[in-house]
Amino acid sequence: MLGKYLWKLRQVLKEIWVRVLAYGAVAVLAAMVSPRLAPYVPQNLRFEPGDGAVEQVLQIIASSMLAVTTFSLSIAVQAYSAAATSATPRATALLQQDTTTQNVLSTFLGAFLFSLMGIIGLEAGLYGDDGKFVLFVSTILVVGAIILALLRWITHLINFGRMSDTLARVEQATTDALLARLDDPFLGATPRRGAIPPEARALYPDQVGYVQHIDIAGLQKLADSLELQIWVAETPGSFVHPDMPLMYVSGPRLEDDQEADLRHGLTIGAERSFDQDPRFGLVVLSEIASRALSPAVNDPGTAIDVISRQARVLSLWTPKDPEVPPSPRIHMPPIAGEDLIDDSFHALARDGAAFVEVQIRLHQALNALAATNADEFSQPAEALAALAMTRATGAGMCDEDLSRLHRHARLARRE
Repeated sequence: MLGKYLWKLRQVLKEIWVRVLAYGAVAVLAAMVSPRLAPYVPQNLRFEPGDGAVEQVLQIIASSMLAVTTFSLSIAVQAYSAAATSATPRATALLQQDTTTQNVLSTFLGAFLFSLMGIIGLEAGLYGDDGKFVLFVSTILVVGAIILALLRWITHLINFGRMSDTLARVEQATTDALLARLDDPFLGATPRRGAIPPEARALYPDQVGYVQHIDIAGLQKLADSLELQIWVAETPGSFVHPDMPLMYVSGPRLEDDQEADLRHGLTIGAERSFDQDPRFGLVVLSEIASRALSPAVNDPGTAIDVISRQARVLSLWTPKDPEVPPSPRIHMPPIAGEDLIDDSFHALARDGAAFVEVQIRLHQALNALAATNADEFSQPAEALAALAMTRATGAGMCDEDLSRLHRHARLARRE
């Protein structure tokens, strides 16, 4: 299951501690290697730093960078908390994976470690005159890196963690996941359009959670070796438990260890992931809109913004069946347009029933999607538009607003 381990590796590489550790290791290595580089410096480029100059600069960096790192980390944590409070906790993972924040914090901590190792080396007498020169040059480079990081950090903090920034990150993550599925709508498997054969045997998961990743290539290798046909029952994002079939197999009887290998092809975790699950991003956007419409927040403008973003993302959805699937023994169901519409707008139709401006934008988005992609969205969009109108009628909206809503809904359909 190489694909599964590569996916897990990518998830680990997104963690902030990996970048911090890498920067710290490079900083420590630079301080330790400086004495060994001294003999390779040309004589005409050498100069003798002032007495104690290198140590003074390193002392300044060591004393300031630890405070700056701590302060910057507290700012990042406050931004994560603000995003969880104002938007949704599901969006904080995207902020935690922000590369600018990770690079800045890693630079500050790396500079602190570099200065600390340099001071230790000077006090231990590890640097001769040539070594001090190399250390001085390295220190100047570190100071330059610190200045660039500070400039990037100041610019980044203007928008980091704000509602507009959080919405843009969720929309981008959803768009990336959707486009990835468009390139490979069935993740390399064969499209499953009909019913699962009755002779196929169900295989159940051994834990409770969400399907985060499916290693189709790994399952195909197992299916080839065991002469199986596999029908995946639950796609990424599905909630599963030991009484819910995870997949169906037909072919020879399997041993317990073989069934365990098949289960190992699907990664189940406590939370949903954006990678193979474009529907999750739509759910997160919908959660942000629902919170904005709550009486405590009362921000219909954010809900309208979310509707526009969801419509923009869904307008990209034009899936096509692969001509020659690379994994013919693995069968996977498609992502239904009905599910995409439901994930995006069903909660909005309920929570925004009393807001005429939200309902108008909702009907405009639904009618636009039905017009631009009738095969996928026409029927579910019309059904949800009818439900939204029913909810708006029963939400206490005044007659004038209802008439306005009906008028805009008709205009949107004609457009």
